[in-house]
Amino acid sequence: MKQRKVTFPNADGNDLAAILHLPEDEKPVAFVLFAHCFTCTKNIAAAANIARALSRQRFAVLRFDFTGLGESTGDFAETTFSSQVSDLVAAARFLDQNHEGPKILVGHSLGGTAVLHAAPQIASTRAVVTIAAPCHPGHIAGLLEDSREEIERSGEATVMIAGRPFTIRKEFLADIEAQTPREVIRRLDAALLVMHSPRDRIVGIDNAADIYQAARHPKSFLSLDPADHLLSRKEDSRYAGDMIAAWARRYLDIYEKEPPPLPEATDNRVTVRTGTEGFRTEMFVRGQALVADEPEAFGGTGQGPTPYDYLLAALGSCTSMTVQMYARRKKWPLKAAVVRLDHRKIHAEDCAHCEEPGRKIDRFERELELIGELTEEQRRRLLEMADKCPVHRTLKAEPVIETLLRGEGR
Repeated sequence: MKQRKVTFPNADGNDLAAILHLPEDEKPVAFVLFAHCFTCTKNIAAAANIARALSRQRFAVLRFDFTGLGESTGDFAETTFSSQVSDLVAAARFLDQNHEGPKILVGHSLGGTAVLHAAPQIASTRAVVTIAAPCHPGHIAGLLEDSREEIERSGEATVMIAGRPFTIRKEFLADIEAQTPREVIRRLDAALLVMHSPRDRIVGIDNAADIYQAARHPKSFLSLDPADHLLSRKEDSRYAGDMIAAWARRYLDIYEKEPPPLPEATDNRVTVRTGTEGFRTEMFVRGQALVADEPEAFGGTGQGPTPYDYLLAALGSCTSMTVQMYARRKKWPLKAAVVRLDHRKIHAEDCAHCEEPGRKIDRFERELELIGELTEEQRRRLLEMADKCPVHRTLKAEPVIETLLRGEGR
């Protein structure tokens, strides 16, 4: 997948910072707009994991920081629930002007309440998803109960939320209490998916029931048990993303564009899959989706590095990590280790150390650049450490590779 940092203005002229996730070929089946939880940022783990899961399923996802949060400009103290809804509309406008309007709105916690209110103002909306969302934005007032008297008396108060101080003003409370969420949900003209965990201690699952009962069909509910409110476990947020993708396709009429099945997320092995078109190969490595391919001249589509490119990358990254690890242990001033590599087949007679003349062997050329004020002795020692990286040793050894057909025992 690919991701880009972008910015766009909101209605008040503040610059909102965002990350746009795109599938590898940059041809998504639909665009998704994601709203994070109250006082969180676009970089909260759940938002990032859901965006990656959707991107692997060929959806483009825009996640952004609301006004005054994360990398966005503006003063959070001056925001209200209504202004956050306005920020969502600005984000949808950015997508519409630069790509295409979002067909799916996804919101986590108060972001879920916000997307319900923003949907009528975003013409492209076809589906809405709430994750652990309160039915009424006034639910947030409960988190501010200890400071409410001061807010009412002084007009504002500094409150601690998730260990960080935020200024909440009287206007914010008045705005959330003035909302009529059930009426908004009742008028929703889009398919709705309500996702919630019965173990949510921050926003009770009764909120999911209230949202579901207020909405018209088509509507669906999916339990996120055993997740917590923030979907802190990676597997929970990835599951949510995968389920959103599967559910949304039903309402976007894109069955014919459905990608081949992804490798099983529960399998912690490196998993790869090559289909019938060219040599584009999908890889799943520790929760990360990668792509390998061959150049067009060799029957591929050139959409990713070749297998040998990945082999060089493995050797290079292992080398630079090993050198940097040793330098840190010795407290040497190594600012960066840069490795440049090349690979080619050579005839054995070109190699003075080869025992079988007449055959070709693999030759890896590795150039190490050490950046920092190092002594000559330190540089020589780090050069020696390059040969001790685990991948180097694996390539020099004679590994045993056993291949089995799936379904057969060892």
